[in-house]
Amino acid sequence: MRERELRCVMCDTEMPFETPPCADGHEEDCPELLCTRCGAAEILAPVTIRVLLSAGGSRVAPQQRRAA
Repeated sequence: MRERELRCVMCDTEMPFETPPCADGHEEDCPELLCTRCGAAEILAPVTIRVLLSAGGSRVAPQQRRAA
């Protein structure tokens, strides 16, 4: 099991976290971590941000032009 230090919200301090045995087959890349002191679980998930950029000024999309 791989360990890393993170801030545990239950212990309110920096604690070593370890990866539990993963039933999903992630092995060492499992996003679930457990605090070695209290057993609190943390899930590390990547955040994906998508930005929609418009090509031309203040144009209105066709769906917004229709009357109700």
